Amino acid sequence: MSENKTIEDYIQEQRFALMSNPECGHTHYNLATALLSIRNLEEAEKEFKEAINCSSSLAEAYVQLGGICLQRGDLEGCLAYNQQAINARPRFAEGYGNIGFVYMQKGEYEKAIEPLKKAVRFNQYFIQGYATLANAYLFSNMLDESIDTNLQALEIDPDFALAHNNLAIAYLEKGEPEKAVHHCDKARELGYEVAPEIIREVDSCRQ
Repeated sequence: MSENKTIEDYIQEQRFALMSNPECGHTHYNLATALLSIRNLEEAEKEFKEAINCSSSLAEAYVQLGGICLQRGDLEGCLAYNQQAINARPRFAEGYGNIGFVYMQKGEYEKAIEPLKKAVRFNQYFIQGYATLANAYLFSNMLDESIDTNLQALEIDPDFALAHNNLAIAYLEKGEPEKAVHHCDKARELGYEVAPEIIREVDSCRQ
């Protein structure tokens, strides 16, 4: 309850600030983010749009609007807002990462590769970007590229369980069972819920 009270206080502070400076895009953005945290999507959306009206280069606001679209199942809206985000800030890794993610959701795996490559180029520590790019390569049957990308993710965080899971799959596809076993075991050790069919295939490699 105290946390909610703190959020409500913060919201009131932002509203008060806007009374004296209604053209401040960052205040609209801060208010929208707080509203989003209490699941007030409709008002948050309105405030993110106000933030953009006041500051058209506020790439984070476009990304947040894309996230609201995604929650509503609107992939095209999410794609459009993230495109606007990278138009506002051409080297904005998160925008490129989200564009790649949307293409993955649409089953357009090869189309996802280029924006995801840009995402990790512009932010070399964007570990989720590496994971999504690795999957785009995997689904495009580019196994070596998928493996290399997952290994890059593990250079950032050796305990990134998703990358170990993805490596197990890629090594199974490539016909390197010992490596598949190693990474499957590591993913499970780290608490990742490996798909039962992958576990069965890996277990058959132990015999």
